[in-house]
Amino acid sequence: MTTGVLPAGVAPAEIGVIGGSGFYAFLDDVVEVRVDTPYGAPSDALFLGEVAGRRVAFLPRHGRDHSIPPHRINYRANLWALRAVGVTQVLAPCATGGLRAELGPGTLVVPDQLIDRTSGRTQTFFDGLPLADGSVPPVVHTTFADPYCADGRAVAIAGARASGWEPVDGGTLVVIEGPRFSTRAESKWYSAQGWSIVGMTGHPEAVLARELGLCCTAIALVTDLDAGVEAGEGVTHAEVMEVFAANVGRLRTLLFDVVAALPKTRTCSCGTAEVERPA
Repeated sequence: MTTGVLPAGVAPAEIGVIGGSGFYAFLDDVVEVRVDTPYGAPSDALFLGEVAGRRVAFLPRHGRDHSIPPHRINYRANLWALRAVGVTQVLAPCATGGLRAELGPGTLVVPDQLIDRTSGRTQTFFDGLPLADGSVPPVVHTTFADPYCADGRAVAIAGARASGWEPVDGGTLVVIEGPRFSTRAESKWYSAQGWSIVGMTGHPEAVLARELGLCCTAIALVTDLDAGVEAGEGVTHAEVMEVFAANVGRLRTLLFDVVAALPKTRTCSCGTAEVERPA
């Protein structure tokens, strides 16, 4: 496969990882590629490299200096840029809060469902509004009953177990607008619905991936118990970053193992969802 956005001699990627700099800093021969999209600029350049013989494109979700808050991420540009360099499978690691007492810091969750509690985020490529080039995308209703790739989830769960990090298989990720954390009342309500974890970036990543025919697998690291789950002053950003930093090496190793084990030929239904593909 070739693409028109890659420099001469740079091979396209097949797997995309949306995460931070800790996930590409130890790769050899990393090539930084900037991609223009019909939806503006992605969060940062893409960093293309190789993991276990697989071509991977890494994209810092919040920018390399973590300067973009969750509600201002250009999710459409991010997913479009990944597809533009050849990506067909996306891994989306994220930090989340636990909504049940047993889902404490350091827990790994591979969710199978998603609840959208955001507001104001553009969450489709198919809104019928003209693009800068004058083209108008169609209005399309996307099949999204199962938001995450079943094959990607199976690989992530098997990889975690093989590494000795027993994951929680399934659960619901509720995505809030941010950048503030939840009130105690909100947190208690989310928990009462039976939802598992809460984060700020999982939507609209997954639905945009589906619209582009990409597989999407979320891998969630629980960094704290959410405000309504345990007594105390409530979660702070410093506490979240402390737990994430303590686990980032372990998570990076798991992601590299998952990259190596993802199927080279897709047999899932993600690429055949009932949508009309953008050109």
